Amino acid sequence: MAKKEQSQLLKRIEAGFEFAQQQVRRLVERYPDYLPMYTVQGKWQHTGEKWTNWCEGFLPGMMWIFHEETGDRYWREKAEHYSRLIEPRKDDRDVHDLGFLFYHGTYRRWHEATVREGRPDPALREVVHHAGRTLAKRFMPAGNYLRSFVAPDSLFVDIMMNVPVILLTAVETNDSELLDVGSKHCATSRRYLVRGDGSTSHEAMFDLSTGECLRQTTHQGYRGDSCWSRGLAWAIYGFATSGRILNFIPWLETSRHCAQYLMERVSADPVPPWDFDAPEESRRQKDTSAGAIAACGLFELADAQQLVGEKEARQRQHLKEVGLRMVGALCGPEYLALGDDHWEGILKHGVYHRNKGLGVDESVMWGEFFFVESLQRALRCLRGLRK
Repeated sequence: MAKKEQSQLLKRIEAGFEFAQQQVRRLVERYPDYLPMYTVQGKWQHTGEKWTNWCEGFLPGMMWIFHEETGDRYWREKAEHYSRLIEPRKDDRDVHDLGFLFYHGTYRRWHEATVREGRPDPALREVVHHAGRTLAKRFMPAGNYLRSFVAPDSLFVDIMMNVPVILLTAVETNDSELLDVGSKHCATSRRYLVRGDGSTSHEAMFDLSTGECLRQTTHQGYRGDSCWSRGLAWAIYGFATSGRILNFIPWLETSRHCAQYLMERVSADPVPPWDFDAPEESRRQKDTSAGAIAACGLFELADAQQLVGEKEARQRQHLKEVGLRMVGALCGPEYLALGDDHWEGILKHGVYHRNKGLGVDESVMWGEFFFVESLQRALRCLRGLRK
């Protein structure tokens, strides 16, 4: 990437990061202690269906990122307050999303902040570990997977983003049983959710008696054999993180396989459709949340490969450049709500559940969070390139 292009992209991304802070401040001041999921006609507060309860960590997660990058005490105080609101969910056995709540968004970041400050707080670390042990109770030994929230025989690709809270807990507490649960889940997900071409299925169904995988299917994609773009992004990011935590090359190779499928399909347009196999008319519906997650996943994969000692510098650079192009595209006027005073979110044209008609062509809270994380990763990448 040429120096001039880097400079222009840096300015665009810095403007996006500043706008994201403005919108989050506006949200918390307008709706105190409210933890939204998706907008309706651009507005956060509404009575629409949730389907499941998985998004509370994303708002405080953005606050932690803002504090990490700016040092602003306002964001630290808000991040701590909003993180405390969800601490009781470390015992929630009804969802498969505790990694979203406690690994990506809140208490892991809080604990790491205290470590950087030279005053590590073991109580914060214990909240993360407690969530990891709770999530591990969803393990189905017959099929070697963590069950989704919908049914015992259901495995979601989304869970690859949550299994890192188990793996981190296993490594930090030297718990071999937890390590076995997390590793087996990764292996089952790779075998039954990742296809030969690098595409992914949303869901796999199992025989509860024998553990046999019966079929691939979907709740949120176009078809059971299609590639729902957000699920692909979950796989890229989740396998990369799992490989980094365990220093385990096969999970990085799985992430790379999925990333290659993604990069081939976004070469002309960096922002993916909601499903890569949907009919042309339907495929015009973008999912900016999938683009934000995928960009984070590409950065994560590039960094993870370097940490485990892989020498393919050119490939790592390509991953970062594609990630930067995706973030740059998301900062464009078509997707960023900058200039639209009516719109309360940061990133437009996200999709929650198209088949249920929930949060379609709206702002979605995971899209907001991973967009902010992608901005953070892009800023650090570009500033590193300038040195």
